[in-house]
Amino acid sequence: MMDGKCRLDKWLWAARFFKTRTLATQAINGGKVHLNRERCKPGRAMSVGEVLEIRKGPYLFTVTILALSNRRGPAKEAVLLYEESVESQEKRERTRIGMRAQIQPNPGGRPTKKDRRTFAKAWE
Repeated sequence: MMDGKCRLDKWLWAARFFKTRTLATQAINGGKVHLNRERCKPGRAMSVGEVLEIRKGPYLFTVTILALSNRRGPAKEAVLLYEESVESQEKRERTRIGMRAQIQPNPGGRPTKKDRRTFAKAWE
């Protein structure tokens, strides 16, 4: 942990939102990361107390920066770098439940020969 300023892409990598700094940079350049509700550049210096909005796939994380770090450490340390808002956690959970409801269960595996004949007759 350190005081002062830290690059946005390094912090996202250290906080384990992205596996590599390259992926973090691509997300920032692609408009998936907003600092204080504004688009920014990967080299943007951040400080404690600022709010980050990070979109990863269908999920949106809204976090407040509690500490800065240029070093990627264990996950237990990474969690101490930020605090996610309760609304953000609830919204991600609703999104996860909604996506899970859309998944169709496997009807029993691969169709048998009899099933394929039945499907073929239905298409005639």
